[in-house]
Formats: sequence, C-alpha cells, structure tokens
Amino acid sequence: MAVKQYELVAERLRQRVVHGELQPGERLPNEAVLATDYGVSRATVREALRVLATQSLIRTSKGAGGGSYVTLPSVNGVSEYVQSSISLLADADDVTLEELLEARELLEVPAARLAAERRTDEELERLRDAIPDEPLRLGTQRQFVYNQDFHLAVIDGCRNALLAIAAQPVFAVLQRNLARSKLGARFHRTINEHHRAIAAAIEAGDADAAGGEMYDHLEYLRPYYERAWRSAR
Repeated sequence: MAVKQYELVAERLRQRVVHGELQPGERLPNEAVLATDYGVSRATVREALRVLATQSLIRTSKGAGGGSYVTLPSVNGVSEYVQSSISLLADADDVTLEELLEARELLEVPAARLAAERRTDEELERLRDAIPDEPLRLGTQRQFVYNQDFHLAVIDGCRNALLAIAAQPVFAVLQRNLARSKLGARFHRTINEHHRAIAAAIEAGDADAAGGEMYDHLEYLRPYYERAWRSAR
C-alpha cells in the first residue's frame, strides 16, 4: 500500500519533534509555509497536522495567538488515545470481552505486585483515600468514581509508564460497560472489601499477596462483566 502524502509530511514533522529540532511550546509555521516547504497542498498539510494532534505531538488553538504548537505526549494523553481506539474496536466487536478481561488480568495483577514493592507514603495515602468508609451511603456514580480512583492508584503505583498506558484504557472500557448495569448493595460492599485487602497487602509490601488479592478481585468481577456485556449488546 502506497504511503499517502499527508503521512509523509506528518512523519517528517514528527521526526523534527522527536529529534529536538522543534521544541515543546514552539509554534509551527503556518499551513501555507509548510505547504511550500514540503511541496504539497495546504489540505495535505492540514491532514498531517490532524494526525500529529491525535498523537499528542501538537496542539492547535484559534484566535489572535492561534496556530499549531509543539507538545510532548504524556502518559494520560497516550492512554486516552488508546482508550478511544479500544472502545471503537470493542463497539465493533473486533475486540471480545474475553480478550479485555485477559488483558486486564495480565496488566493489573503485575501492577499490584509492583505497587507493593515500590509503595511510598504518598501512594498509600492515595489508595486509602480511594476507599470510602461507608460505600453504601454513596450513589452508584460516586461508588464508581471511587472504584476508578482506586484502580488508577494501583496502576500508577507500579511506577511503570508503559504498563500504565496499557492498563488504564482496558480498565476504562470495561468500567464503561459495567457502570451501566444495575448492581446491588452486596456487590458494592464486596468490592470495597476487596479493595481494602489489596491496599493492605500493598501497604505491607507483600507482592505475592497483592497480586493474589487483585487476581481474586478480577475473578469476582468476571460474571458481572459478562452480564453487562450481554445486556449492552
């Protein structure tokens, strides 16, 4: 398959960013200048810039100080891009629930183990804050916010950017489907108990226990995800 012109322009600009020729915060030349520099149309340049924006390599603003400015990818930015892509694949049934559950286990169990080995006081405090004292007094949406905060704290606590980039989108896609389900008090109480057990293992620095508690937690969730997945379809 032939490479399109806009892909070539995007790659050449990307290389200039990666190699430091274009610094973070630097404003790119306007479309007309770039079109002349690369010998292409302004429409081609516009499409190349769109590609770079989706890769979080530039940001575009309008107004008097508008234009395209160089940025650098962040863990959250890349995760959001991956999440969007996985969501599309899942909605099109190109990614199955079983694949998502398998990926989550392969990512979050090791993340819990690493979090136990690398814990800091700040990370432990974040874990504690993500476990409500009385979860059943909260509305469903607030319970899911706490749930998300807890798992993101574990993932961030592993202090491996690549693992976080992979784990956060998988969690988010599964969470989106589960949040639409009707879940009772027993479910939320059990989730809270699981989170306390995982946090205790991480705080104790017991990697084996942390990994085991996370595995048991994900296995408990499996039938709920299966029902939510069937209902969504």
